[in-house]
Amino acid sequence: MIFDTHAHYDDKQFDPDRDVLLRSMHDRNVGWIVNVGSTLSGCRDSVALAEQYDFIYAAVGVHPDEVGSLTEEFLAWIYETARTNPRVVAIGEIGLDYYWDTEPREIQKQWFIRQMDLARELELPIAIHSREAAQDTFDLIREYGSGIPGIIHCYSYSAEMAREYVKLGYYIGLGGVVTFKNAKKAKETAAQIPLEHIVLETDCPYMAPVPYRGKRNSSDLIDYVAAEIAEIKGVSKEDVIGQTTANAKALFGVE
Repeated sequence: MIFDTHAHYDDKQFDPDRDVLLRSMHDRNVGWIVNVGSTLSGCRDSVALAEQYDFIYAAVGVHPDEVGSLTEEFLAWIYETARTNPRVVAIGEIGLDYYWDTEPREIQKQWFIRQMDLARELELPIAIHSREAAQDTFDLIREYGSGIPGIIHCYSYSAEMAREYVKLGYYIGLGGVVTFKNAKKAKETAAQIPLEHIVLETDCPYMAPVPYRGKRNSSDLIDYVAAEIAEIKGVSKEDVIGQTTANAKALFGVE
């Protein structure tokens, strides 16, 4: 069954049918989902979803676009929640975003490092957001993230850099973008990175794969991502789903 390593079912786009959709996932070959926090309220909502559905787990962390609202008090909440709640399996999504540059870059870096330190102390993996910040993200992970496992979420850089992340022990998160006709870097990464270092994700409700591009994404559509990766690699879709699910279960410690 499919393991969606990065979803946002707390998003308001799911308000009309969230429960019906999630309760249908098993019948759609989706066995596990990690709902990832990106805001303060999103972290709380992710934990609530993980407590409501036995196949959903939570990641708690603050996205670089939102770190202006991050405080020591809330960082302490993240720490205590992740320490005491077994439904929390990762810290994220954390990282750098130089595309929007919503927050000053030095502030983004500061909170990225702080949240990596927290993950190390908790012995939890991290979910990394990186946009238009390739070298700074890599340098900070190499310096401050040594020994912390994790996923480079929605990977968008070169296959060469992906290989460097693999050397550091990270998984490469691939989603709907790999199905886009012009997604040369994502396709090259899928071709060159061994399946043992790839995990599947949606980032739903965003980034739906072809033929649903531009529509609301959901975990069952990972099937299209798996099929694309299988075609690129010349293996079966079942092999892609099986190996990437095994990778995710090992990373998150999920049975």
